[in-house]
Amino acid sequence: MSWIVFCYSLPSKSSSSPRVTLWRRLRRIGAISLKSSIYVLPDRDECIESFQWLAQEVQQAKGEALVMRVERFEGLADEEIIELFRQAKSEEYQEIEALAMELEKSITSNSSLEDRSSLLETLEKLRRQHSEIARVDFFDCVDGQRLTIILNRIAQALSATLSQALEIPHQAIAEYQNKRWVTRPRPYIDRLACIWLIRKFINPHAEIRYSHEVAPDEISFEMKDAIFGHCGNLCTFEVMARTFGLNKPGIQALAEIVHEIDLQDSQYARPETPGVDALLQGWFLAKLSDAELETCGIKLFEGLYAVFSKQQG
Repeated sequence: MSWIVFCYSLPSKSSSSPRVTLWRRLRRIGAISLKSSIYVLPDRDECIESFQWLAQEVQQAKGEALVMRVERFEGLADEEIIELFRQAKSEEYQEIEALAMELEKSITSNSSLEDRSSLLETLEKLRRQHSEIARVDFFDCVDGQRLTIILNRIAQALSATLSQALEIPHQAIAEYQNKRWVTRPRPYIDRLACIWLIRKFINPHAEIRYSHEVAPDEISFEMKDAIFGHCGNLCTFEVMARTFGLNKPGIQALAEIVHEIDLQDSQYARPETPGVDALLQGWFLAKLSDAELETCGIKLFEGLYAVFSKQQG
């Protein structure tokens, strides 16, 4: 495989500030050092761009920088370089894992609401740190997968006991594949997630209508007296996922985002939630039609599901 190499030098009399800033930037973009001032990234468009920006910064600091593509390194096999990348990410993941294990030990069944809020803030901080590392984990370090499991386990432990006690009757997907569906106009987070679920797992060509009225042969969801709606402190997406036994990797992460935006009860703290919420608000401010909201929502949830499935797979 090909690699992108970044070499640089700074004036000997320059202050330590540019050197420290550059080192932090290199670490943040996931580069590894083979030798002093020689850094490597896999040959990807975003990696080339990252090194090109760094080269400009070096030149602005009166230094010299070179970005080049290398097909192979003499005496160093690709697998050895890949292992160096994984080792670097492993160390970073393990730092967060140690903090996560301490957080998990502090969770008790009689934690007050204030205590739980503080624990959720800590969990959100750890998830942000995990996401920053995972973004540049180019070769899927196993420690990152293990950390994902731990963070998800902590989120489950912090969740309300009510949702765990609820029993949702199971339904066969096959019984709903030829049904017509209806929900309220102007779909927001919960309804958009349900629409994605219907088209992803039940029927990609399902007829979904937006109305306040329900025809006799329609399956209603997320509306007054709907067949599928909120149950206890579960949002409709969570209810439908449980109803159809959709415990696939990635579904729980989506459910946590949908739950928090829809119910705003601080039960889950995922770093992606504010961004998703802001995007939805933007769509409404742009006055997208119901059809446009559906199209955008399906693309959004499909993308999130792809990422979460990979992280938890």
